[in-house]
Amino acid sequence: MADSFERYHKWEQHLAEVTLPKWDELPKFDLYMDQVVAYVNDTLGPLDVDSVTPAMINNYVKHNIILAPVKKKYQVMQVADILLIGLLKPTYAMDTIRQGMDQVTASLFPKRAYDTFIDLMLSGLRGDLPEAPADNLNDQMMVTAVHAILDKMKSEQLLSLTKEIVTPKPVEQK
Repeated sequence: MADSFERYHKWEQHLAEVTLPKWDELPKFDLYMDQVVAYVNDTLGPLDVDSVTPAMINNYVKHNIILAPVKKKYQVMQVADILLIGLLKPTYAMDTIRQGMDQVTASLFPKRAYDTFIDLMLSGLRGDLPEAPADNLNDQMMVTAVHAILDKMKSEQLLSLTKEIVTPKPVEQK
């Protein structure tokens, strides 16, 4: 049990070392689909979230979750959206994600909204995300989303580690 607890703390320390790119650190040139997939998966890989596939990205375009590529090339805005979707989709439905992104960017420029979310996510990964309410509803929505993402990641990690200690017995049908 102590070993599992130690492994959980090491996992938390690993999260604290994860870096995520701010807007100005995103690729400055347009990317083809395979480059977008590689970039997003490399960026989000240390968080152990599900990989993004070309089929998923095509579905995001088809369902107007992200803008269509221009001449098969994705621009910084689309790459930022795909990164955010990759973080949010294990916790939220796609329509909720798009509505949230639209709501936040209605009052903040996309660059500022993205950077604010990434700052909050990085604070959360380091374990210093504020519990106090934010200054406005959009910031509060982002803080709440980051808490939900992190809580889901932590619960899954804890469940995985506790399964190693004790395997639950299946429920018997009578």
